[in-house]
Amino acid sequence: MPLYNHLKEYRAKIDVNQHEMGKLVGVSRQTISQIERGDYSPSVTLALKIAKVFDVPVEAIFTWVDDESKDAGI
Repeated sequence: MPLYNHLKEYRAKIDVNQHEMGKLVGVSRQTISQIERGDYSPSVTLALKIAKVFDVPVEAIFTWVDDESKDAGI
């Protein structure tokens, strides 16, 4: 059940690097990097903080795709 994200693209839109993004939401640069690579799924609280930085709904940045929908072509 992978969680996909567009965090890197959103960061680029506001010209913020990983270190600055981490400071904005209270985590390390490494955590932001892991989220962008898909190696770490943020908590709901962290996902909400990230979305708030960009003033968008969480779903604009994070997309969950379950294996059943993917297999069915949905």
